[in-house]
Amino acid sequence: MTDYAEEQRNELEAIESIYPDSFTVLSEDPISFTITVTSDAGENGETVEATLKFTYVEKYPDEPPLWEVHSQENLENNDMDDILTLLQQQSEENLGMVMIFTLVTAVQEKLNEIVDLMKNRREEEKLRKEMEAEEAEKVAFQGTVVTIENFLAWKAKFELEMADIRRKRQKEEEQSGKAKLTGKQLFETDHNLDTSDIQFLEDVGNNVEVDESLFQDIEDLDLEDDDPDFDPLEMGSYED
Repeated sequence: MTDYAEEQRNELEAIESIYPDSFTVLSEDPISFTITVTSDAGENGETVEATLKFTYVEKYPDEPPLWEVHSQENLENNDMDDILTLLQQQSEENLGMVMIFTLVTAVQEKLNEIVDLMKNRREEEKLRKEMEAEEAEKVAFQGTVVTIENFLAWKAKFELEMADIRRKRQKEEEQSGKAKLTGKQLFETDHNLDTSDIQFLEDVGNNVEVDESLFQDIEDLDLEDDDPDFDPLEMGSYED
């Protein structure tokens, strides 16, 4: 008949001697204790840590002990899940034998793997940020791609803004008393403008003077005309 209590006491003494600085007894009935497991330091000195709590059941080691992660440092939730899965697997493989040292060793190796993964995570995060920065730079350089839809939206917005500017400008001019009139508005407000050209022609009448000196060299021109009575000077007089 297996003496479970004896096997448990013997293992407990061995565990205490192997992990003197990280082993702590919590209770003796049932026997419960913690072991703090720390990974090796990474290249930047980072470490991860897990404190495992074990409790012997009556028929341990023929039945697996109870365990839990009592506390942890620098571990993510998925890391915790991996550790619990590992403990389950190892306890099933070592059923019938004292297994605390085996379980702790497996967790130690897992923590070292996690530290190595932390390096990969940092490198992946750095690469991701660099790619995001490159994409942002490309977008800034290329600007917004013009489509029919966004062009029409821009055009409508632009026209509204311009109309608003014109309204404000007109209002300011009206308030300052310096409103500018169009040519049509000037014509309609000053009726003298529509008679000015006619008045000018009436004042001039037939008094059109011709400077004959402009035609002094007319005889030097090689003019061919079938009318022998043609006199270019007569072009300077106008008779009704």
